[in-house]
Amino acid sequence: MAEKNKNQSEKTSNKKKQKGVSKLYKIENDKISRLRPTCERCGSGYFMASHKDRFTCGHCGFTRYKQVK
Repeated sequence: MAEKNKNQSEKTSNKKKQKGVSKLYKIENDKISRLRPTCERCGSGYFMASHKDRFTCGHCGFTRYKQVK
């Protein structure tokens, strides 16, 4: 049984940590601004994931590509 508990604790420590709300907003001069865009299909409240070359909504799968400079 001790081996089972040890294996379970290893599995949980390898999982990705969830990002907090503080990673999604920026506070400057008593104003709050969003760091990531919201989904055009789902509306406000659904942030898009930021990838190297695109933004993707995890809820509906909508993808918007970043503009190359």
